[in-house]
This record gives sequence, structure tokens and C-alpha cells, in this order.
Amino acid sequence: MSDVIVDPAVQQAAETAASGGPNLWIALGIVCLLVMSGCFSGSETALTAVSRAKLRRLADQGSANAQRAIDLTDDGETLIGAILVGNNLVNILAASLATSLAISLFGESGVAIATLVMTILVMIFAEVLPKTYAFTNAETTSLAVARPLGILVRATYPVVLTVQWIVRRTLRLFGVELEKGARVLSREAHDEIRGAIDLHHFEGGVVKSDRDRLVGALDLAHREVSEVMMHRRNILTVNVDDPTAQLVESVVESPYTRIPLWRDNPENIIGVIHAKDLLREFYAKLSGEAADTSDISSLNISDLAMKPWFVPDTTTLADQLKAFLSRKRHFALVVDEYGDLQGLITLEDILEEIVGEISDEHDLDAEGVTREADGSFMVDGNVTIRDLNRYFDWSLPDEEATTVAGLIIHEAQAIPFEGQSFVFHDFRFDIVKRVKHQISRVRIRPLKRPKPN
Repeated sequence: MSDVIVDPAVQQAAETAASGGPNLWIALGIVCLLVMSGCFSGSETALTAVSRAKLRRLADQGSANAQRAIDLTDDGETLIGAILVGNNLVNILAASLATSLAISLFGESGVAIATLVMTILVMIFAEVLPKTYAFTNAETTSLAVARPLGILVRATYPVVLTVQWIVRRTLRLFGVELEKGARVLSREAHDEIRGAIDLHHFEGGVVKSDRDRLVGALDLAHREVSEVMMHRRNILTVNVDDPTAQLVESVVESPYTRIPLWRDNPENIIGVIHAKDLLREFYAKLSGEAADTSDISSLNISDLAMKPWFVPDTTTLADQLKAFLSRKRHFALVVDEYGDLQGLITLEDILEEIVGEISDEHDLDAEGVTREADGSFMVDGNVTIRDLNRYFDWSLPDEEATTVAGLIIHEAQAIPFEGQSFVFHDFRFDIVKRVKHQISRVRIRPLKRPKPN
């Protein structure tokens, strides 16, 4: 009986058909791994994009998953590490199975085919699609994945710690030292909130005045009283040893209700007289028997004065605001580290950092900024940079200097002369007037078209 000759192509087809069962299970395994990879990618995006304020609100309402999501995001480095471990594990396993399947079906060319197909599948179904959905539904996704991710983090915690240890040791070899407990993915709440406010303002959701008030309230903890205080050269003080009639006249003519009193030296403040206390005492004497309205010399101004309150110039505005409210005081004198008088700060000064300039019928109309016909601005040297940024929505830096004059001196590294001009931060600064070593008047010209409010 003669041997039967079998066509090699037919034999290969028969073997492929015979192995169809295992290949089908491998294909199903690849699909499951891609789904898991998509879950990992979407979870990372959701927990990164979700608003912690919304999660906190839901947690306060009793949502256990919201509290779990908050706990996960509190340790962002461990969370991301666990997700990376799980995601890389399923991606590598899926790629290995796909390569094995492709080789069994197409031979040696299966490696290239598996690489191409898996790249497309991973990019679409394990990255772009789940991340897009998670970003647009961050709150819902975060609540859904909070429990399984918590289990994953606990299960992979030893692995993540080992990876972190290896990373730190490797970076140390290259001279990069990470502080213990440092988290690469941590964010400052202040910067996050301020960025959100600026973004809403840019998109038209928040008008400029509201943006200024919100940002002003946030900045109180990052600004010191030295930045907003009235400088000592502008403080109105009176000598307590002057004749009483002269003292009363100075208090009455002053636009302020609280006047510091000094003795022997203008910086030796011994008390603060309130105009209302003076009026109350004067009225009491007028109401007494045998009152003599022409004689006020019997008034003892120093007895009516309040004890001065001195605060360091490095106190933050947030702390000073709390101190004003707790002490029920509206007025404090500012001193430096040597105890020398630097200026004074009032409750109104701090509130103006939030709501803007507060004016009443007794305020002096001091023109610190004048808009010129050619589009430039004539500005007093002592006008603060923060005020200019608030008024005109500019972005002049105020980290190194508080006033316009201070900014020019800092940038020029010298005290300019009248007539000199400088260009920095997209503005032109012309020195109009200088008194001794002080820049008193500056013309500022924006070099870019101002942004709409």
C-alpha cells in the first residue's frame, strides 16, 4: 500500500484548527488584560482630575467611597506607584500573549504583526478612550474605583516601597537627593485654588472684581504687614507736650480718627488718641457745672490715650487680621526686628487687600495714578505694585519689591536719575521726578495691548 502524500499547507491548516481552542482562550485573555489596563489608566486620570472639594462635600454627606478617594489622593506617590505596577504588569502580559498567539498563527512574521496590533489596541482602548471618559466623568469614576484601588494599594505597598527605595538610591548616584517624605505629585492648595480662579476669569466665568476679591483673600496668608502698612514718613503724629489747644486742633483737622502721640522723639510713641474719646471727654466737661467752653487746657490728652500696640513687620496679614478681631482693635504700630518704628497698619488696610480701595468723605484725594491721554500712566513712586496689578489687571512681579520705585531700583540695580528710562516686564518706565534718593514720579507705558477685563 503506497504512502499518502499530504500537502504542507493542508497540514498547517489542520494543526491551526486543532489548536483553535487554546488560541481562543489566549485572545480572550488579551481582551481582559486590555480592559484591566484601561481601568488602571482611567482611574489615574479620574483621581488626578477630580475636585477634592467635591469629594470632601460628598464625604461629609456620608459617602464612604468619597472618603476612600480622599485617602488615596492624600498619598499620591503611593497611589500612582500602585497603578503603574498594575498597569505595566497587565500590559506586558498582554503583549507577551499577543506575540505568542501571532507566532502560532503567522510564524516568524507574527512578532511584527503583534507589535503593530497591540500598539494600536493599547493606545485606543487602554489609554485614550478610558482617560477621555474618566476626565469627563472624574467624580463618578473616582467613586467607582476607590474601593478596588484601595485593595490594590495595600496589596502592592511592599513592591511600591521597594521601587521607591531603588529610585531614590539610583538618583543619589547622580547627585539628586530627595527629601524623606517628599511627594512628587503633591500640590499646594493655595496655588490650586488660585489657578482655578484665574482660569475661570480667563474663560469669562469670573469677572475681574470678583477674581480680585477671591485672590486677595487667599493671599493674606502669604503677605506681610510691611507690604501694606503706611510708612512712618507718612504717619501723622503729634507731640503730647504741645499745648492742649494745639493738640485738639491737630486731632480735629486730621483726616484720621486715631493719632499716635510721641514724647521727646517722634519715634517714641507713648499712646494713641482716638478723636471720639477726645470728643466724649470734651462734651463731658461742657455738660458739667460752671463749664467754660473757651478753656480746654484742663483736658489731659495723655490720660485719654490708649496704650500703643506694636506688631512685627514680618507678621502675615492673615495673622494680623485674626489679632485685630480677637483684640477688637483697628490700629497697630509696626516695628522691625530692632524695635524701630516702621509704619502703622489698620484693619481697613487689610480689608482693602480683599475688597479694594475703601474711601469715605474724609479720605484725602491723593492721586497716586493718573491716566495720560497717550495711554501711559503717571504713577507716584510709593504706589504699590499690587494696587497697579489690581487696578489694571497687570502682572508686574511683587516678590522682590513692594512699590513701583522699589521695583525700578531692583531691576536697575541702582537709583536712577530723572530722565532715565527702563524697559522690563513688557513695560517702559520713565523717571519723571526724583527727590534726593527717592523716586517720586514715574511714567509707565504698557508695551502690550492690555487684556480685557
